[in-house]
Amino acid sequence: QVQLVESGGGLVQPGGSLRLSCAASGRIFSTNVMGWYRQAPGKQRELVAGITTGGNTNYAESVKGRFTISRDNAKNTVALQMNSLKPEDTAVYYCNIQFKGVRLYDYWGQGTQVTVSS
Repeated sequence: QVQLVESGGGLVQPGGSLRLSCAASGRIFSTNVMGWYRQAPGKQRELVAGITTGGNTNYAESVKGRFTISRDNAKNTVALQMNSLKPEDTAVYYCNIQFKGVRLYDYWGQGTQVTVSS
């Protein structure tokens, strides 16, 4: 089993910054993809950013240039630096890890609330 623990959410004013962190523990394959998703009220969960073990990244168009994802492979941690936050970034943010064995393994954190409001 794999556990993901997130931290760093909160309330911030428009234009401000927040940093989310996530630590994964348990039986994790060395080759994996870690990422951040978000879900706003009444909307579907969407990918915000992902990063492979090798450091390849991808971002949602809406966050490009404002958010930066990074990871520490030795510690199985992933972070999301969010700058120039907008009210539309308000959502619950979820950490995710995926890796392939005999099947696709897919695990989620409990979520952390990010609220951007004046």
